[in-house]
Amino acid sequence: MPGVPIVKLDGVLLVSIQDELLDYSVDELQQQITEQVVAQQARGVLIDISVLDVVDSFLARTLHDIAAATSLLAAKTVVVGMRPAVAITLVELGLVLSGLETALSVEEALELLSDGSARR
Repeated sequence: MPGVPIVKLDGVLLVSIQDELLDYSVDELQQQITEQVVAQQARGVLIDISVLDVVDSFLARTLHDIAAATSLLAAKTVVVGMRPAVAITLVELGLVLSGLETALSVEEALELLSDGSARR
C-alpha cells in the first residue's frame, strides 16, 4: 500500500502513517499488518501516527483491533506520536480503547516492545 511503509527492525514492524487514510485504506492496513506479523515473525508492531491531526472513531477502533489481532498472533502493538488534541477528541467521543498501548516517542515505544514494561 503506497504511503504506509512497513519496515522490520530487530523483530519489530515499524508502521509510519504519513498521511490521512481513507476507510478502505485503514482496512487494507489492518490486513497488511497482521499478514506481516506472521510472515516476518514479528514480536511487536510500532504504529507512528505523529503526522495525523485527526484520528476519527473508525481509525481509532481499527488501531484497537490491530492491537487485539496482533496480540492473538503473539505480537504487542504500541501506537506512538498521538497529538494532545487527538487524545482529547478520543476521550470526548467516549472511545475507551482498552489494551491499546501508547508511547510518547519511538524510543519509548521500542523500550515497551523490547522488555514489556509499561510507562506509568
